[in-house]
Amino acid sequence: MSVLPIVRLPDPILKKPTLPVQRMSPEVSRLIDGMLATMRHHPRCVGVAAPQVGSPLRIAVMDASVHPKTTTSHGPLVLVNPRIVASEGILAGREGCLSVPDFTGNVRRAGRIHLVAHNRAGEELRIWMEGFEAVVAQHEVDHLDGKLFLDRVANTATDVFKRKTYL
Repeated sequence: MSVLPIVRLPDPILKKPTLPVQRMSPEVSRLIDGMLATMRHHPRCVGVAAPQVGSPLRIAVMDASVHPKTTTSHGPLVLVNPRIVASEGILAGREGCLSVPDFTGNVRRAGRIHLVAHNRAGEELRIWMEGFEAVVAQHEVDHLDGKLFLDRVANTATDVFKRKTYL
């Protein structure tokens, strides 16, 4: 499957809540394949949400296992209609996003979450996540709710940073 183009801020699709997937279809399956290819294509990328590739559907893919900050991981996940049903603790850390390529920001997230979703086969997933994997899932669910990490920083003057460019 081809790598999909990334939608960047200020595109309005990034600020709109997504639509639930009503049924799995060949089109939804192709979108998921494209999202997985896109995530794997970008170095250091650990997740992609459908709005980031121009789709209004409530789908995200993630794989926190490829990142050095990860201590526990469920490996690559396809999340259809995900929702966070419980959370606990607090973690603060720096986040970046393919859709906001020029900046990173300090964001506070739950340290542990209980996520409910369906996989691409339509089977229900109920997963407890913690640490970096929980942060990634929260970041992707935020995308599906029309929020960016910039909406979560406490102070844009002190918590948003110009991303360093590497030659």
